[in-house]
Amino acid sequence: MRSMKIITWIGIVIGIVLLTAGGVFMFGHFTIGYTPPPDKIVNTGKEHRESKQAYDVWGHAVSEEEAATLLETEKGREYLAEENGAVPIDEDLLSLGEESFYEKTFGNEVFLTDVMGILDGPLSLFDFMKAIAKLRGKPTDNLQVELPETVTIGNTKLEKGTMIDTGLDVPKGAAMPLGMPVTVDRGRMKAGISCALCHARVDMNSGGKVVEGATNTNLNTGTLLALASNSASYFTHADIENLEDYITENNPSVQNSKGEREPLPDGEELEKAVDETLLNWPPGFFDATIDMKANPTQVADSFTFGDHPYSWSGMGSIGTFRGLTTLNNNVQAQGADPIGQAQASKELFDIDPEVYLGTLLQNAANEEFRYDPETKQKPSEFFKTVDPFPESPGVNETVKLPTYPKVSRVSPQGYVVSSRGRKVNEENNAMSAFQNTLVPPESGRNPEKRTVAQGRKVFKKAGCISCHSGRYKTNNRIMPAGEIGTQPSRAKALKATEKLWDEPLIYSPDTSVPVPEAAKILKAPSPHVDKDQKDLGFAHGDSNGGYKVKGLAGVYWQAPYLHDGGVAVGPDKKEDIGIPGTYDKGVQPDPFNSMTALVDRKLRQEVIRANQSSQKLTDLNIEGTGHEFWVDEPSGFSDKEQEALVEYVLSLTGKGEK
Repeated sequence: MRSMKIITWIGIVIGIVLLTAGGVFMFGHFTIGYTPPPDKIVNTGKEHRESKQAYDVWGHAVSEEEAATLLETEKGREYLAEENGAVPIDEDLLSLGEESFYEKTFGNEVFLTDVMGILDGPLSLFDFMKAIAKLRGKPTDNLQVELPETVTIGNTKLEKGTMIDTGLDVPKGAAMPLGMPVTVDRGRMKAGISCALCHARVDMNSGGKVVEGATNTNLNTGTLLALASNSASYFTHADIENLEDYITENNPSVQNSKGEREPLPDGEELEKAVDETLLNWPPGFFDATIDMKANPTQVADSFTFGDHPYSWSGMGSIGTFRGLTTLNNNVQAQGADPIGQAQASKELFDIDPEVYLGTLLQNAANEEFRYDPETKQKPSEFFKTVDPFPESPGVNETVKLPTYPKVSRVSPQGYVVSSRGRKVNEENNAMSAFQNTLVPPESGRNPEKRTVAQGRKVFKKAGCISCHSGRYKTNNRIMPAGEIGTQPSRAKALKATEKLWDEPLIYSPDTSVPVPEAAKILKAPSPHVDKDQKDLGFAHGDSNGGYKVKGLAGVYWQAPYLHDGGVAVGPDKKEDIGIPGTYDKGVQPDPFNSMTALVDRKLRQEVIRANQSSQKLTDLNIEGTGHEFWVDEPSGFSDKEQEALVEYVLSLTGKGEK
């Protein structure tokens, strides 16, 4: 009977795919994703954090009442005009934001599937479908997929039958994972990613409902990428100091930008090195920067309102929605399509653009995208013949900004993802508006009110409020890495952008895509961000970079802690210490114990020791050091006060807190 039910569910999943394929024969291209209905969401009752926000004007939230007054005057109407940078916020925009958050890939399935080959390694789409079918409609926060063959990835041998912990979340009754839309294009199945892959998760305590905006803390992104057939195409996110280390006498060569012959790296050796790095990523981590260093960060939550500037470094500081749109663009424009950086590879990596592009494409999964050096054709010439969007950088749906290939504070890539038929940055703006309505749910710990009240007093007494102030518990500042004392590698990840720096020019929000020749160009204002803060966010000038002061709303849903995710403690405070004692053992970090380690120097030292005992964590720059603001006995606080503080911090949701 059980096997019959599994077969039935396999039939349902395959049926969905066949329906999708039917769309292909009719329309040539079709994508299906999953957006949870309201009754399957934990934190329903979305609300504008600010009362009835009607517009965003370069980060200024304009309420309905304020807008009504402004629209009575010519100057006010000019201020709220889209052609001058204003973004009207209505239900249509919020609906587009929700749909884009869950289902929009901007074409990244082309890089992920056709170039990187996430479905051409040992795990195929059928293996994922079979794993979902075996759930028989039950939810999971960790889809386990059976390995159909024995393989060696990097230096690791994985036996046939091994259950791979993907960390993919499948809501109750869903036929596909959150944030992993499937596309059928000319008969070829492709998988892409949307924001929901990392920024939403299934809560098993609520029967498999979705927590919108919460970090998917056990998503095994590194392993999924390492299992791809051409993960070498992700080498700029790994610890590859120099491509010359992978070049031998017999390597094929290409004609570089100067017309000279230059060898490509050995694809197999580069693949092995990249796989080693990716396999070492802990769950819940991702490297969205392209600095050729292994420094994945812990994925942030999407409880964004009031938590500006955005990203771990605070680089998202200007533009619409206080820089949130800049951050939303970053992962899709940069993290999901390394091909887009080809034109700037000399400045960013000291790699000739032809060599860079040839390296990415020489082992592409889809033969159509695979570059053959024997043809003597330049990689850029070959790529033009297969590029799905020839007018855009890379293979994603993007729009070059007026300063391209130079970059700016409004786009550290020089371009923005935008779909044909939409407006420039429209979907990014929509996702920003949607994210700003998300309110984290209660933690479910249910501490006594007097304990929380005592914790609030300890929070003030200990001085936490000096940085974590206001309703959202942040002073909205970037702190120098040396001052905060945490692992400094990530703070310098964007330093090379200074070589390509230009003014923050962008097309007006009413500009259609493709961009017409006479499109209006605007300069994003930035009077609210001083030069020192800009330099800290990008590690420009003499700065070594910094880290933004994290808002604490919904922090319960993000354990482990610090930007490097190194402060991890499981349910057993004696045994489950650091990443080696949690994720490496298949143990999920406990929010209460991990937050305790953030403020207790004795427990933190144990965490740091455990992390530093692991060579792979050292290579990934994960320590759990710094942020030495203690609330423990040596600082004059009792165990009861420490416990109260932790309960207070974990109870924060941003609703009604001052």
